[in-house]
Amino acid sequence: MIAHCRWLLPLLCFCVAGCARLERESVADASYSDEVVQQQLLVMLRMPAPHFRPDVTYGSNYSHTGQDARRRIADAIAEEYGLKIVDNWPMPALGVDCFVMNFPGKQSPVSVIQKLSADPRVESAQTVNLFIGLAYNDPLYPLQPSATAWHLSDLHRITTGKQVRIAEVDSGVEADHPDLVGRIAVTRDFVGNPGPGSGEQHGTAVAGIIAARPNNGIGIAGIAPDADLLALRACWEAPVSGSRASCSSFTLAKALQFALEQNVEVINLSIGGPRDRLLERLLDVALSRGVTVVGAVEPGAGDRFPASHRGVLAIVAAGAQDSAADFLVAPGRDIPTTLPGQKWGFVSGSSFAAAHVTGLVALLRALSPSLQSQQLRQALAPQALSTLATDQPLIVDACAAVARTAGTCACACTTAGQAQLQDR
Repeated sequence: MIAHCRWLLPLLCFCVAGCARLERESVADASYSDEVVQQQLLVMLRMPAPHFRPDVTYGSNYSHTGQDARRRIADAIAEEYGLKIVDNWPMPALGVDCFVMNFPGKQSPVSVIQKLSADPRVESAQTVNLFIGLAYNDPLYPLQPSATAWHLSDLHRITTGKQVRIAEVDSGVEADHPDLVGRIAVTRDFVGNPGPGSGEQHGTAVAGIIAARPNNGIGIAGIAPDADLLALRACWEAPVSGSRASCSSFTLAKALQFALEQNVEVINLSIGGPRDRLLERLLDVALSRGVTVVGAVEPGAGDRFPASHRGVLAIVAAGAQDSAADFLVAPGRDIPTTLPGQKWGFVSGSSFAAAHVTGLVALLRALSPSLQSQQLRQALAPQALSTLATDQPLIVDACAAVARTAGTCACACTTAGQAQLQDR
């Protein structure tokens, strides 16, 4: 009997510890809305980086030496500053654990962040910013297929983006849409509260432009139909908002961390918002690893982040009033694409211009995987090389981009065009 009791005590301790861990994990509140995000802060605590393995995928239950200790530190910080922990996620790419904390409305977030930043236990702290998908609910117009403007069928004779890994960081994608069946390699939800139906409008529309299946007798053809698309839900849509997608610093950061773990080669960010330090750091890691990041430019906006971040390809829709010379111009008005509910429709906005360029980048990287951001920019808009055209919009020329990268005529080539390729 005594021998049996000796085993019961460790077992009881194990159960108590397990229950305590479950209790700690259960405080995560996966409910996201614009109002909730405005009452949140991000607090980063350092993790011992040498143990991180880049070939391992880590999730929200990432087990790491010292994680429990960091959780205790976070609990102490929250209690000291009158905050409440609602979620956390490891960011091995930055060597930190990121904790989301709610602050009472009576407190000033600026003063709390100043105090947290001065705390030696804290690596950094910031507000949770809100980002939106850059789409517009314009009326439908007669079909003006971008595939015709870019001679897509000609391009696909040379490249289809095969095996290039694209991370679409957006709202939910309807993976069982007839034009997307079998086209989504990975789906992950970093928001948690389900969107309406099995997919959401903004994310599904962007996915269709990038990767819809061609030659299936329905719908449209994606720009890069053989690329591996990762649908990473970091944004949410309210039923009353149409195609307006909202995202937070934290949900976007989780998706970017996952994309880095998955060794993607292209990241699509068809969103816009204020500058965000945590996201800037993750983008810098991605760019340093040779990942191409494509961002959408909101016409008339202020910071225009993340498109404004150094090294990101900034894309604006053709016809937008704000087409500065440092933006690349691509089709973004009256674009036919996939929509939730196994439907198709027309969309307009810089989000969808960025989706076009994301697919085109995949076509180019399939031809030349080592292309760097500046080389891609020059291939996409050769006029950027001319110092005489700095005040002119840089219109993306898909045929020229593929021709320059492949070293062969992509579309109908003239004798002069063939000579230019030989001299390139």
